[in-house]
Order: sequence, then C-alpha cells, then structure tokens
Amino acid sequence: MTQKLTDHSRLCLHTITTKPWSLQQCIDGYNRAGIPAITVWRQALEPQGLAASAKMLKGSSLRVTSLCRGGFFPAATADGRAKALDDNRKAIEEAHAIGAPLIVLVCGAVPGIALPEARKMIADGIAAVLPEAQAAGVKLAIEPLHPMYANDRSAVNTIRQANDLVQEIGSRQVGVAVDVYHLWWDDTLEQEIRRCGKAGSLMAFHVCDWLTPTREFLNDRGLMGEGCINISQIRGWVEAAGFAGDVEVEIFSTELWQTDQTQFVERIKQAYLNHV
Repeated sequence: MTQKLTDHSRLCLHTITTKPWSLQQCIDGYNRAGIPAITVWRQALEPQGLAASAKMLKGSSLRVTSLCRGGFFPAATADGRAKALDDNRKAIEEAHAIGAPLIVLVCGAVPGIALPEARKMIADGIAAVLPEAQAAGVKLAIEPLHPMYANDRSAVNTIRQANDLVQEIGSRQVGVAVDVYHLWWDDTLEQEIRRCGKAGSLMAFHVCDWLTPTREFLNDRGLMGEGCINISQIRGWVEAAGFAGDVEVEIFSTELWQTDQTQFVERIKQAYLNHV
C-alpha cells in the first residue's frame, strides 16, 4: 500500500493549472499557500519577457521544477522541422535562464504523416537539440500523450514507446514524464515504470483526474479524487522505481479556471493529501 502523503513538501503546481493568473500572481499565490514548487508554461513568460520572468522566479522562494513545453518535432516540410528545432533550442535557453532543470516534451504529430514516420522525426529532433540541452544542463522528458491525441499532438502515446525512444537515443539527458491522465489505462504501466526506474530515466510525475463523462478532450480534466484514476497506486509505482521528485499538479479545466483561483489552490492542496 502506498504511504499516505502528510505534507506539501513535494507539491508543485503548473502555471497552466491556474491559467487566469499571471506569472507574478502564480508566484505570489503559491507562496501564500505554502506550495514550494512551480512548473512554468512558456506562455507565462511572454507578457514580461524572459529576463524579467527569470528575475521574478529567482527572487521568489519557489523552486522551478520544469518548463513546459518543448517538442512538436514532426512537420510536413524540412522548413517546418527546422523551425521546430529552433523553437526547442529557444526553450532550452528559457529553461536555463529561469533555472528549470527539465523541459517536458509534447512530441508532436501531423495529420497525414504516418505515426512510425512521425516517431522517427521525433527521435531525430531530440537528437538534434541534445547538444544544446547538454551544454545548458537541461534534461528533456518525453511525455507520452493519450491515444486520443495521436492525430495532431503526439505520436508517442504509450510509456513503452517513450521508453523505446529513450533507449534508442541513449543519453542520460533524455527521459520520461509520467502523467497519470495520459497513462492510467495502460495495462503495461507498472512494468514500464519499472523499466524507467532500471534505466534511471523517470524524470517527472504529473497528476490530475479523468472525469466521467469527459465533456471535452483537452480542457475538462478533474481535480484529484473527482475521477476514475487510482493516483496513489501509480505514485506508489513511480516511487518504487526510485522517483522522489516533485508531484506536479497539471489540470486543464475551463470550468475550474472560471472559479476563484485562491480557493482552487486550497482545494488542490487538500486533494493532494487525500487522493495522491
């Protein structure tokens, strides 16, 4: 049985979870709530620019867990693939500037490009930006997405596929991000998490819940405990595999974004203790 969480020392919130807040509001709100860690989505950097964002984050008491997101490597043209590489190099620069040790990769897919071909573009793309990531001291975590996104968001849809990519690339700089929303259904999840552990490639753990019914594919995720995912069981698997990092709450929800975000953060804190 997974040991119950008794404090918030490993709790990390994604800025996308409190999307109505600016980066400064996220920093202030998380600090007030006693949340120690933040994962920054790149759009949160844009309004005030990278230098000001880095100054804000480094002047706060929050640790930066990761930057979201890089990836989207497949494209129909060579120019499109080159632009994707440039954007990932920019993400590496951003991660380094704000002190994020990790970039989460949503790997990408394009309608009309066969999934095996798209996965080859993903492997080639990661290999192409790896020297910059190594020089910056920034790791790259492949996040497999639920198969409902296989047409246009990610050709990497199972943890086995992510593990195979990591093995193919063969760098300690590249690993896997386990997101329960995308992977809870997979009957090989426990054994593939163990595989991550043996390879030393388990780099991130994201939580939210799967609502029934799900009203909209992207922006209808639930607060932990509101859906059907056995989150604590999966946390037990990742911890048994050696993961001791932050537990990152990543909730896309049009409904929850419309609520009072300070109250929402307090609900997250309670759900974290009760259901993670």
